[in-house]
Amino acid sequence: MSTEPQQQTTSQPPRSLRVDNLVKEYVAGKPILSNISFEVSGKSSVAIIGPSGTGKSTLIRCVNKLIPPTSGDIYVSGENITRLRGAVLRRARRKIGMVFQEFNLVERLTVMENVLCGRLGYVAPWRAWLRRYPQRDIEMAFTLLESIGLIDFVHQRADSLSGGQRQRVGIARAIMQEPHVLLADEPTSSLDPKTSVEIMELLVSLTETHRIPLIINIHDVELAKRFTTRIIGIARGGIVFDGPPAELSNAHLKEIYGGENWLQ
Repeated sequence: MSTEPQQQTTSQPPRSLRVDNLVKEYVAGKPILSNISFEVSGKSSVAIIGPSGTGKSTLIRCVNKLIPPTSGDIYVSGENITRLRGAVLRRARRKIGMVFQEFNLVERLTVMENVLCGRLGYVAPWRAWLRRYPQRDIEMAFTLLESIGLIDFVHQRADSLSGGQRQRVGIARAIMQEPHVLLADEPTSSLDPKTSVEIMELLVSLTETHRIPLIINIHDVELAKRFTTRIIGIARGGIVFDGPPAELSNAHLKEIYGGENWLQ
């Protein structure tokens, strides 16, 4: 059975994320994010850059509904998820894949079992408890593990893997979810430079193949410029740059990060 994504028909909107006038305040009158608006669809890859504390992680957490926005709307493939609750929200969250900075694997489980965790939102609880996944899911997991170079590690526990291998498992788990948007929160910050490049290559390649919009919260501007098709720069809670990497100038970086002595 093929595990390739089916071709989208005209009746199916492209996988997409739209953020409209998003505001987030932890303290009334002091917004962390102010009127953030952008849209990404298809196989586009977007890097979110900005200094620490400027709201990049808050934006990611609002999009996946880990925290509620103060105002504004978030649409995943045309569905407004902003005010969803309970079981309806859980179903909608299946459309949002997540790759974490610290991998967030179940250390005692095998590589295969961790990857199959991406299907937990689609199977009955008793099947998940007994680890009885449909044959299609198992075949898809094998295909993904082969594509990321971990087919020989299927039965190894997650806690025996290197950092780069763990992140590959985390990416495969997210793809197994068949999401409509994939969020990555600092996916390379715990990795050495060589492995960071490999992980960025893998993220972009898999999301392009499966036509999943990719949004990466990242500190490394050079990695962002090298691998993504679009960069959004956030400073003081708002968007101050939105465009292709080739248009990101030192003047823009100065506006985003402040100062200039760090620029080469």
